[in-house]
Amino acid sequence: MTNTVTSQVAEIVSRNERPILDAWVQQQMAAITMRADLIEKDELKEQSRRFLGLFGRALRTGGNVQSPEWKEAREMLGNLSINRGKMGFSPAETASFVFSLKQPIFQILREELSDDAVRLAEETWNLSILLDNLGLLTTEVYQKGREEVIARQQQEMLDLSTPVVELWEGILAVPLIGTLDSARTQVVMESLLERIVTTRSRLAIIDITGVPTVDTLVAQHLLKTVAAARLMGAECIISGIRPQIAQTIVHLGVNLSDVITKSSLADAFAIALERTGRTVVRTQAAG
Repeated sequence: MTNTVTSQVAEIVSRNERPILDAWVQQQMAAITMRADLIEKDELKEQSRRFLGLFGRALRTGGNVQSPEWKEAREMLGNLSINRGKMGFSPAETASFVFSLKQPIFQILREELSDDAVRLAEETWNLSILLDNLGLLTTEVYQKGREEVIARQQQEMLDLSTPVVELWEGILAVPLIGTLDSARTQVVMESLLERIVTTRSRLAIIDITGVPTVDTLVAQHLLKTVAAARLMGAECIISGIRPQIAQTIVHLGVNLSDVITKSSLADAFAIALERTGRTVVRTQAAG
């Protein structure tokens, strides 16, 4: 990411900062990548003014955008990329902030170096490489920021998809819906164990009615969760064992003989109430 930018070019950019800024902002406002629904002109102009100032100062030190002298410019681009990603800008719309700076600067260079075509071509090329590097940096930060947002959303969805509810005093339930993999099993286990501790529950119902298929791996995950709960002093009941799942478990040779299983959550809840010395009675006839 290193290229040679002469002090003369840095001086030209610094001396013409105002016309470059005006032309840059005007070009961004007229571009098809402009998102007027997401950013106001005044905010765009302030961002452009600030970056151009940082760009001009760093340019005097050379074209290595990874050097310490470019730190402020890199940080601003990084923050801008992350914020625009959160606002809904696309990667191309975000990167155009840097790439659109080329034309205003190149126009100034053509005016200042019009009498030396070789020098103009060389300086234009060097600046183009430098701005490309900054544009790539913007895209990389944007992508990293989006990946972090997606990972966080996936974790939040995972947490929401594995709730642990207290059905009764001392009785917890974990209704599972969807595929049960290693990552989700870990979340289920952690959430269940935390609630066992906080509620001092002695019984937990793991309902797999919403789990589409049960294979050897899913069965092992269930057994691990049951074993972990037992270590915390709680017994587990697995409900939602449909005929197809029962046949699959027998076919796979998975041993669930030491685990209480029921076909429905209601049956499991009745067993849990019985284990805690409670019964449900009807107080009056149904009307």
